Amino acid sequence: MSHKLFKMSFASVYPHYVTKAEKKDRTKAQLDELITWLTGYDDAGLAEALEDQRDFEAFFAQAPAMNPNRRLITGVVCGIRVEEIEDPLMQEIRYLDKLVDELARGKKFENILR
Repeated sequence: MSHKLFKMSFASVYPHYVTKAEKKDRTKAQLDELITWLTGYDDAGLAEALEDQRDFEAFFAQAPAMNPNRRLITGVVCGIRVEEIEDPLMQEIRYLDKLVDELARGKKFENILR
C-alpha cells in the first residue's frame, strides 16, 4: 500500500520546510545542509530534485548517499516515534521532518547532525 505522501512532490513540501526554519531565525542554507547530511544531495542535486518535481519516493530512492547516522534520529513526529516506523520510505520522510523540527526548535546545529 502506497501512502499519498510518497507521491507528493518534494518541491511542494520544501517551501514549508524553509518557512518553518526561517520563522525561527534559521536559514535556508542550514535547512539545505541538513538535507545534504541526510541524503547526500549536493546543492546542484537538490536544485535538480526541486526543479524536476520528483516525488518523495523518487527523492529518497535517488539520494546519492543516505547517511548511516540517520538511524540515531529518535523522537516523535506526528505522534509517532520515528525509530518505530516500519515502512522504510515513511521512516526516511519522518527522519527529515524530525531534523526540520529540531532546526526550527533552535537545537544546536552541530547536535542535529548526529
